[in-house]
Amino acid sequence: MNRGPYYLTTAIAYTSGKPHIGNTYEIVLADAIARYRREQGYDVRFQTGTDEHGQKIELKAADAGKSPKEFVDEVAAEIKRIWDLMNTSYDKFIRTTDTYHEKQVQKIFKKLYEKGDIYKGYYEGMYCTPCESFFTQSQLVDGKCPDCGRPVSPAREEAYFFKMSKYADRLIEHINTHPEFIQPESRKNEMMNNFLLPGLQDLCVSRTSFKWGIPVDFDDKHVVYVWLDALTNYITGLGYDADGNHDDLYNKYWPADLHLIGKDIIRFHTIYWPIFLMALDVPLPKQVFGHPWLLQGDGKMSKSKGNVIYADDLVEMFGVDAVR
Repeated sequence: MNRGPYYLTTAIAYTSGKPHIGNTYEIVLADAIARYRREQGYDVRFQTGTDEHGQKIELKAADAGKSPKEFVDEVAAEIKRIWDLMNTSYDKFIRTTDTYHEKQVQKIFKKLYEKGDIYKGYYEGMYCTPCESFFTQSQLVDGKCPDCGRPVSPAREEAYFFKMSKYADRLIEHINTHPEFIQPESRKNEMMNNFLLPGLQDLCVSRTSFKWGIPVDFDDKHVVYVWLDALTNYITGLGYDADGNHDDLYNKYWPADLHLIGKDIIRFHTIYWPIFLMALDVPLPKQVFGHPWLLQGDGKMSKSKGNVIYADDLVEMFGVDAVR
């Protein structure tokens, strides 16, 4: 019985280092959903991959004495190796350094600029390098990054901005009329009360302070901000084309049935991403589910904290199925 197409994605893994079991948890969870949907008779498309640009990677590569491309090639191969070791049945592994993806990101940026949704200005604020995010003074928690709790530093640079506020009311309306869009409910309330209802600020969508990113093709001093690059993988991996010459896969599988992501990146997926899609006149995904973290002691397991356990070490001891 064919129940029709079903498209699900994980977040793409950041290539700053080897993935730990917190990262692996997400791909295995998504794999369980994909297998279940196939069993039910859906024509499943399951996409995962790697997010490979940004200042943090440029710095890590320099520390390792490698070019950024050499560095991400090694880490992406390691991530893919672990996803395969964990017996996950993805159909597509996208890398944001794939040429077709980079080309579409440039076209998307230009399209939004020509439409007037992106404009040039200056950015001043407190910048967190690990999170690649700017914050206002009022958003800081005890003077530190509200997302990861690490120190921030003042930064000013020329940048392109995206007019978030132009689409905010439309997004609020969508969330209110599609209660299933953001799950679980607690995440929806958090996004509405903390970000949407107080009013969205325009988003910085380019950087000039580092080079490891997709160049803005009409102003190559700038590289595209990592979130505009990373989020679009969900459509470029299906063959989306900003000029409208989409592949059959895109026509068949978009909009996504499910974006499965960690709760720390819910803002990017439920505010930035749907607004980018609205600006491109692309339908919104049906659901974004923000799963919790695997905790180590009293905090989040994270590569940058170094408090991690790796899947391949566990597999050696217990075998794949037990670890899954």
